[in-house]
Amino acid sequence: MALKRSISLGKLQKIRSYISSKKGDRRKVGLLIDGPNMLRKEFNINLHEIREIILEYGDIKVARVFLNQYAGDKLVEAIENQGFEPIITSGDVDVRMAVEAMELIYNESIDALALVTRDADFKAVLKKAMEMGKETIIIGAEPGFSAALKNSADIAIILNQEDFEDYPDDSKEKSKEKEAEKQVGKRVDKQVIEDESLKVSEEVSEGEKT
Repeated sequence: MALKRSISLGKLQKIRSYISSKKGDRRKVGLLIDGPNMLRKEFNINLHEIREIILEYGDIKVARVFLNQYAGDKLVEAIENQGFEPIITSGDVDVRMAVEAMELIYNESIDALALVTRDADFKAVLKKAMEMGKETIIIGAEPGFSAALKNSADIAIILNQEDFEDYPDDSKEKSKEKEAEKQVGKRVDKQVIEDESLKVSEEVSEGEKT
């Protein structure tokens, strides 16, 4: 049930280096993932890599993946095997995730909120987090990654987008660094599902068609 890691180490290191440059003391992070929005075949999201990226920033105290009622047992098992807590809801996944995010915002034990979604509906959640003194990280993918959402977070990471400029490095002009901070990421190499029975994204796609 393990997801095979096929990301380029060079690209992963650039993401991790960027995140490391943004951190001060170790943060206590709440990580929430919008399953139907992000665990899609076209994105090939690798939960292990997302965990590694966030761990460069701080310690993950909450790691949850939100799913709809059509999520299959194999998908749920795969998520659990990656160390995430699957949250299955028969209602609106966005609403449930937003409620959980608000609880983290008011949790004094959490320093930073990290959301993995492309949905602009979470802009208000990020703004509230900032108002309450929480640091914010948004991780999404193109196409369909809300520009308003990216610009509402302290750190925005864009996965599987080959048209963006590469990450900032010390030799580039300072004028380019500011823009690079808003659009971190080039293209994360496709993740390969090692176990044919897993097919994480296909489980979600089939559920949405039902």
